[in-house]
Amino acid sequence: MTEIRTPRLLLRRWNPDDDLAPLAEIQADPTVMHHIGDGAPRSLDDTAEDIERWEEEWDDEGFGLFAVELLGSGELAGAVGLYVPDAPPQVADHIGIQWRLARQFWGQGYASEAAQATLEFALQDRGIDRVVAVASELDASSAKVLHKLGMALLPGKAEGGLRVYAIDLTEYEG
Repeated sequence: MTEIRTPRLLLRRWNPDDDLAPLAEIQADPTVMHHIGDGAPRSLDDTAEDIERWEEEWDDEGFGLFAVELLGSGELAGAVGLYVPDAPPQVADHIGIQWRLARQFWGQGYASEAAQATLEFALQDRGIDRVVAVASELDASSAKVLHKLGMALLPGKAEGGLRVYAIDLTEYEG
């Protein structure tokens, strides 16, 4: 079972029995979901499908989105991980990084900590040499995290006011 420990977090595979309700609560928050996908909150059934899809990606690709758990309390803080995006065209078929955390965990460095651990996992454990990310041009918080990770903003904009970032992990210094 794939797990990563950081100073404050445990990144682990999903346990639907324990994780479905707290993740559904996170994904039902319109503020959390505003810059993710179509921006719509996700229902309990949608969240169950998300967890199932992420676990299938783990089985098929050898990577996926991790459940992000606080080490101190065991509380589910959200999700972070790798995926293969199908849009926008600039990132289709590359390996991307994404995250979503409950609002009460914003501004505490958890997204950066979890994403950095995910990039190290991509390079060291999976041998992935390049990771991309997509963020809305209006999402300054995600842009700040991507900058901290050393991801470069690529020229131009993708469809829908999205910006594309990338990092060559052979040059990644963590």
